[in-house]
Amino acid sequence: MEDSYQNKTAFIKGAKDIAKEVKRQAAKKVGRGVDKMTDEYSKRSYSRFEEDDDDDYPGVPGGQDGGYYRGDSQAANDDEGGHSDSTEGHDEDDEIYEGEYQGIPRAGSGKAADGLAGVGSPLGGDGQQFRDMAQFEGERRKDQEELAQQYETILQECGHGKFQWTLYFVLGLALMADGVEIFVVGFVLPSAEKDMCLSEESKGMLGLIVYLGMMVGAFVWGGLADRIGRRQSLLICLSINSVFSFFSSFVQGYSTFLFCRLLSGVGIGGSIPIVFSYYSEFLAQEKRGEHLSWLCMFWMIGGIYASAMAWAIIPHYGWSFQMGSAYQFHSWRVFVLVCAFPSVAAIGFLTTMPESPRFYLENGKHDEGWMILKQVHDTNMRAKGHPEKVFSVTTIKTVKQMDELVDMGGDISTLRRYKLKLTSLFQQVRSNFLAIFNPEYRRTTFMMMAVWFTMSFSYYGLTVWFPDMIKYIQKQEYASRTKVFTKERVEHITFNFTLENQVHRQGQYFNDKFINLKMKSMVFEDSVFEECYFEDITSSRSFFRNCTFIATLFYNTDLFQNRIINSKLVNSTFLHNKEGCLLDFTDDNNAYMIYFVSFLGTLAVLPGNIVSALLMDKIGRLRMLAGSSVISCVSCFFLSFGSTESGMIALLCLFGGISIASWNALDVLTVELYPSDKRTTAFGFLNALCKLAAVLGISIFQSFVGITKAVPILFAAGALAVGSFLALKLPETRGQVLQ
Repeated sequence: MEDSYQNKTAFIKGAKDIAKEVKRQAAKKVGRGVDKMTDEYSKRSYSRFEEDDDDDYPGVPGGQDGGYYRGDSQAANDDEGGHSDSTEGHDEDDEIYEGEYQGIPRAGSGKAADGLAGVGSPLGGDGQQFRDMAQFEGERRKDQEELAQQYETILQECGHGKFQWTLYFVLGLALMADGVEIFVVGFVLPSAEKDMCLSEESKGMLGLIVYLGMMVGAFVWGGLADRIGRRQSLLICLSINSVFSFFSSFVQGYSTFLFCRLLSGVGIGGSIPIVFSYYSEFLAQEKRGEHLSWLCMFWMIGGIYASAMAWAIIPHYGWSFQMGSAYQFHSWRVFVLVCAFPSVAAIGFLTTMPESPRFYLENGKHDEGWMILKQVHDTNMRAKGHPEKVFSVTTIKTVKQMDELVDMGGDISTLRRYKLKLTSLFQQVRSNFLAIFNPEYRRTTFMMMAVWFTMSFSYYGLTVWFPDMIKYIQKQEYASRTKVFTKERVEHITFNFTLENQVHRQGQYFNDKFINLKMKSMVFEDSVFEECYFEDITSSRSFFRNCTFIATLFYNTDLFQNRIINSKLVNSTFLHNKEGCLLDFTDDNNAYMIYFVSFLGTLAVLPGNIVSALLMDKIGRLRMLAGSSVISCVSCFFLSFGSTESGMIALLCLFGGISIASWNALDVLTVELYPSDKRTTAFGFLNALCKLAAVLGISIFQSFVGITKAVPILFAAGALAVGSFLALKLPETRGQVLQ
């Protein structure tokens, strides 16, 4: 048998014999009186061999009977009766190929031949010629173009209905989890910094760690989603986010909390690139821009959810317990736990949804892709009251695959086997990432990098700068109400009420008692306390500077070390000091204000979301992106008029409502500019760059709080102007099929 295949004519004749035999057996299975073309699986079993493909075999006599093979299948046909691993499930008495239902090609079939031929399969004839890589890539690109056109036609037949809306809400939960993650650390930081004794440097790192984690996660999961699938990657990254969000609510130390939030960010970082790519592959072109924009609303819902939960939970200090002094569980930890719910819910619902059929078809898995598209069609038709409509598609174009075969041997260890698989996967992801910088995509990639960076730098920088400016204005207003007392003499008085926002200079206090009270922003300077008694005192931002304490007793107070500065203690005693870090009760109203401001700022993007969704497919992605960026740029100059708290809140809402349209357009544009096999890789890389720009923007803008408004305004406006100009240089994707 092997010798006969050395001759080209004999090779083609053998293929025809196989085709006829498969045809006969398939016809016997479905009944002699039934037309064999009605069974799509049977049709695929023999139609590959009957296709006329003369171009692949120029000069071969009898070309009209030529087979579908693209290369010599000698490796798959060494033994006439042999079976490879890929034909598992084949029954000798029943020639229906069960492996087809798993998307496994029949050995010697067209799909298998394409996969095995790859780049270097011998073509027979003179000299064992190897197929050129450029030729293979050209054929692969041709397959992708044919698949894109056919896939769009199939989506038109499937319609838009119950299936897409179900997937919309499921993926919306994943996007909501990403929105929640952005706000978690910012809301818990005022409480966590006291609970874990954080320095200014530690607070800054905790605020930025989530962005660093999301940067890594976007890049990693974006690359993996193009290799192992959208659904599987999304399940893994959401699971990581859920697990470490749960752990972070219980861990006590700063370093462990920081580590858990980092890994939580790594997990959720993959949600945005995967969610948009995943959903876009179920949408026809006339629905894609609109419904991807509707999907963006869940990021807003995530911000509203986080703000509402923080408002309802964190200020309730009674929602806490502790076990000794070693373990404390305060209300802010309850909030962290509640914020993991959207991610957990997304995991539960996502397990009921299928993988993207486009991913399967791009990877040569015809049957899996066909079954999912049939599920989409049948679900929508039943929901529309047309259950009798039949999915008319029998075969779908698949893309040639370049198999990377690794000979692992029979006695290789499990660890070694997994190491080889991971190495191969890493090489595939790396190759896919480098491909977005090929000449074909290089200009688009660099332009998109610039637009993503400028948008993120200005948006995240300003959205963090706004709350910081509001805090600064509040502090200035609070300081203006400070009461100052000078050279007062107080004797035999008991203070058992809250002392707040006062400055006492050169005072004399004799035989006074300070019992069961809170000191908020109290400062005593150059004062004398003689035979005084302090009991059960909780202080915040309160200090004694250059004071003298004579025969004074401190019992169960936190007035020690950093509270008493450059002071003299004469025959004074400290008993049962309050150890550890205590929650700061001074910012109750400020905390409510921050949650309220975040709630308003997030809710303000609702009009922008609605407008962008309704107009995305009408005016195009580029006009939406550039127009929104220009208006956002102009709005930045109004920031100079924000000198009051209410004015800054209004400007925050204005900026957020305008800029959201450009973000929606940018997400849609990113999805449509790259082909399916590179889509999440490119999206993940650009989203990682976005988080890097966010870190830079936040760090730079925060440094100017209380110093000047001019620099943040110029930075933000300049970045947005550059981004809008570059956006106009990008290709318009409205009305195009998904590559």
